[in-house]
Amino acid sequence: MLAYIARRFLILIPTLLGVSVIVFLLLHLTPGDPAELLLGERATPDALEQMREHLGLNEPIHVQYGMFLKRLMKGDLGETIWTRQKVWIEVKQRFPATIELSVAALFISCFFGIILGIVSATKQYSIFDYASMLGALAGVSMPIFWLALVFMLIFSLNLGWLPMSGRLSVGVELKTVTNFYILDAVLTGNGKALKDVLWHLIMPAVTLSTIPMAIVARMTRSAMLDVLRQDYIKTARAKGLSRVQVIFKHALRNALIPVVTTIGLQFGVMLGGAILTETIFAWPGVGKWMYDAVMQRDYMVIQGGVLFIATLFVVINLCVDVLYAVINPRISVR
Repeated sequence: MLAYIARRFLILIPTLLGVSVIVFLLLHLTPGDPAELLLGERATPDALEQMREHLGLNEPIHVQYGMFLKRLMKGDLGETIWTRQKVWIEVKQRFPATIELSVAALFISCFFGIILGIVSATKQYSIFDYASMLGALAGVSMPIFWLALVFMLIFSLNLGWLPMSGRLSVGVELKTVTNFYILDAVLTGNGKALKDVLWHLIMPAVTLSTIPMAIVARMTRSAMLDVLRQDYIKTARAKGLSRVQVIFKHALRNALIPVVTTIGLQFGVMLGGAILTETIFAWPGVGKWMYDAVMQRDYMVIQGGVLFIATLFVVINLCVDVLYAVINPRISVR
């Protein structure tokens, strides 16, 4: 097991190196000049030249990439062009918001997706099966930005049930300890802030969970149907085991293997796909931060943010592979 984990971590190095090359080249092929964005359209040619020299943009592309790798090996993701703040510090400040949103969306998608998949598989070709799979198809098909705007229109503007944007209402005080607002509210015993934070989290979390929920539901249904047709399930039924024991003790555990893979991939997608959700709901996470960086052509932020998300994606996949052996001991990791 340890040797397998070590090998997977070694694979992480060329993977992230390839990601950094692709992102670096795409950024430099994109039209636009960061120096002009910083100084404005009326800046003199001399001022623009000095700014490009200061940012290192006058060097050849391979030299700029070499400088970036040199900083990266020291654990330095560089500085943002606009605030001159360390990229790693900016990531640490915003990452808790993204994790909070992604974990909430993951919980919603897994809870409802697995339940819908199990019930659909055990009641195949029933009205519930057709309705749930139709809903799953609609969930996969609906764009997140459109669904977010619909939710805002209905639940914020028309009904006034949920706040439209942000993580915390103006005037609600919360002492930040970890920057995870839910955890901070619990640690400081601030019930008012906890309620407000959860209220702000509902709409963006539900929006972000729709596509993963639909995918998990369809995958669970498909895996459960395959398992329920196996001979050992028929044997368990012949022994007189109850329907609940057959489904949850024997069928679900084996059906969860492809579902866990899907959940792991979807969690990684959520971390990157939260960009749209965070931007629409003004959620101050890594996604919104990277969107602003793209609009401002902040090279260091985009490179650092993409590498950070790519690292998380690979680590999550490693954890999913290790979970296989936990879910099904017959699987050996070599």
